[in-house]
Formats: sequence, C-alpha cells, structure tokens
Amino acid sequence: MTVTKSKITRRRLLGAAAAGTGAFAAGRFLPQMAAAQSGGVVKIGFLAPLTGEVAAWGKPGLDGCLVWADQINSAGGVDIGGNPHRVEFVSYDNEYDPAKARAGAVKLIKEDGVKFVMMLGGDTWAGAAKIAEREGMLFSTLLPSDLTPETKTLLAPAEVHPIYNVTGVQWLAENFPQLKSYIVCAQDDALGVPSVATYEAAFEAEGIKPAGDAVFFDPATTDFAPITTGLIAKKPDIVCLDTCYEPYVHGICEQLFLQGYKGKIISCTADFYDKIVEKTSAEFMEGFVFQFPDFDDPAMNAAQVNFPDPKKFWDEYQKRFPGSWSAVSWEYASIAGLWKAGVERAGSAEPGAVLQAMKRGGKAPHAFGDAEWWGEELFGINNALVGDWPVVVIEGGKARIKEFKSIPAWWKKHGKLLVKHMEARGQMHYQRG
Repeated sequence: MTVTKSKITRRRLLGAAAAGTGAFAAGRFLPQMAAAQSGGVVKIGFLAPLTGEVAAWGKPGLDGCLVWADQINSAGGVDIGGNPHRVEFVSYDNEYDPAKARAGAVKLIKEDGVKFVMMLGGDTWAGAAKIAEREGMLFSTLLPSDLTPETKTLLAPAEVHPIYNVTGVQWLAENFPQLKSYIVCAQDDALGVPSVATYEAAFEAEGIKPAGDAVFFDPATTDFAPITTGLIAKKPDIVCLDTCYEPYVHGICEQLFLQGYKGKIISCTADFYDKIVEKTSAEFMEGFVFQFPDFDDPAMNAAQVNFPDPKKFWDEYQKRFPGSWSAVSWEYASIAGLWKAGVERAGSAEPGAVLQAMKRGGKAPHAFGDAEWWGEELFGINNALVGDWPVVVIEGGKARIKEFKSIPAWWKKHGKLLVKHMEARGQMHYQRG
C-alpha cells in the first residue's frame, strides 16, 4: 500500500487529538498534564457484564478503558472549554440482567454524576432505555440492533453488530467458491437472533444455501455435544457460530474437533482463541474466519486506521491484563476516544452538547477508517457509525487481518435482502416493542 505524506500527517493529527500522544504530548500538552493531576474530573459510566457468561464482552472492555484513561490523563486529560480534566471510569456490573442494568443506570447518573454511559447493550438496554430518555443521558451500545427512532441519545460508535458479519461471509465466498452450503447456530436472545438474520442474508447474497434450519439453543446450555452432532449431520460445507458467547464458541469448536468435522468454520468472535487451539489443534483452527483483530497485527498500521498507536495499546494491555484480550478490549476505549473528541469540540461535557458535536458533519473517524453516521433505513435513526470492518482469519495459530471490507458497499448492493431476513426474524425496529 502506498502511503502519501498527507495521509501520514492526517493520521498523526488524529492520533494526537484522540490520545494526546506523540509531538502533542511532548509540547503544548505538558503544562496541561500537571494541571490535569490537580484539576477537575469528568466521569464515564461503564454499565456492562463484568461477571457471568457474557463477561468476555464486558470486563476486558473495562480493562481497555483503564489503559486508555491512563494514557489520556498522562497526556493532559480532557480539555473542557480550556480547562483540563482527568477522566475516570465508574463501573457497575449488570451481569447481563435488564433489572440490574436499570439499577446501575440510576446509580451511575444520580449518585456518581457520570456524563456518559457505555453499555454492551442487547437484552440489558431494555433496562436502561427509559432512564436514558428521562435523564437525557448520552449512552453508547455495541449493538446497533438496540437502535430505534425513539433512542435519540443512544449511539453505536464502534461496533455495527451484526451487520459487519456480512464481510466475513463475503470474503469466504470470494476465496473459497467451492463452498455451497452452511448451517448456523446461536443462543436464542437479543444478540443471537439478529445476527442469524444477518448471516442468512449474507450467505444468500453469495448463493450459499442453508443445509438446514438455523439452530437456536437455550442460553443456559452447557452440553454442546448433541447440538454439534445435529449441526454436522446436515453435512454443511460451513458451520457458522453466529454471535455465540465465548463459552459457547469454545464448547462447539471442541465438539466439532472431537466429532471429526473437516469443513470451514465462521464466527462473529473467537475470544481467547489460543485456548481453543490448545483444546483442539492449530491444524483444526487453521482458516477459522471471524471479525475481531489482535492489535499487534501489521495490518493495523494501514493508513486508514484511526485508532492511535494500536501496537502501544496492545502492549500495555497485555502487560497489565495478560491473556484477557477479547473482541471488546479496544471497542469501549475507541468509543471513549470519540466521546473525548466530541467533548473538546463542544467545549462541554454535557450529554446533549457532546451528542451534537459527535454527529456534526455526519462523519467521524471510526477505528478502522473514516465512517458515516447511518442507520435510518435499518434502525430508523442515523446513530450507527458505519464504514469498513476487518475480516480476520486464524493462520498458524495466530489471528491475521486478511482485508478491510466496506459495509456501506455491501448494503448498497444487498440492503433489501438484509431487511427481508430481519423482518422474517422480527428484528426490524418497527417490529420490536
């Protein structure tokens, strides 16, 4: 890839603005650094599962935010109207329970005085939605499927789940045209169902036929042997693990290995994939397709990447939280960076002002490239930040980015197909109560 001087300069400016690193930290931010140590404090609420089956999409994200906060604070903090502020995270474990999410939202806003609340979303968003509306609080979710025309103060600035899953299927079809059939499975919940609809649309767009009906299992499932037996009995070329939680992905992969499956596997995530390799083999996991990169990947040096110094972030994360990197380790931190830019653009940390500043101009620098605020056609509101997304493949036991693919380009060609499958699964915003 040819990188022009203008691209390099632009990327450095974005990185310095978002993280306060490099020449900025060495120059004008140094006086602010000392001021931030004794100046004001601005708080961000972290309302996500820190324990339980879904903890892999909460706790590593909080850890990443702690790394991000230390980097920001050491570089001068958050500039609010010319005054430096330290940023602090206040966490609340909602255990992926809507009632606990509601209680957490009230506490974070009323007692802790946070100015922004980050969530995983999904089933838990229902618990916090009325609080967000009543308080006018700015919230973020990793699941744009939470968005509706009524969610005025909810943004999806990092992850466009489940729509980015189309890119993995697209890449698989382009590189392995001999694959003709698939079977998909998922837990029956707010993450699994819309993701199944998305995979069904993506496979249909590529002419890959279902070997059987989608398999939904109870989220309380712990024995995946019979489920796996049923999946491979259909003799699919591809087994799709949808957006299964980390324990489910591990359990199903282990059973696929034990039961002698030889076909392709695609999944939304592969958290702690090194443990799957240990339970199976490097040969078995070779070619496993998913959607979330390690940040030491050389492809993260591409000019389009806006996440500042991903390798430095990765190294510090690994040093402080070894062996815990997951799909969300960088996502909440990326959202925090966009929020920081919005605060500094608005000159205020007040939720309404920051929301307007973040969306001003209709575009923003997403971690994987410049993106646009989009979603009205699918969610009824343009509160999802959509652009390119990486396709990741395990090669030699290590995750590697194979390509950055455009979600808007796929939507332009196949949008009606996705709406058809979302409607069939009752997942369009006008079908949800």
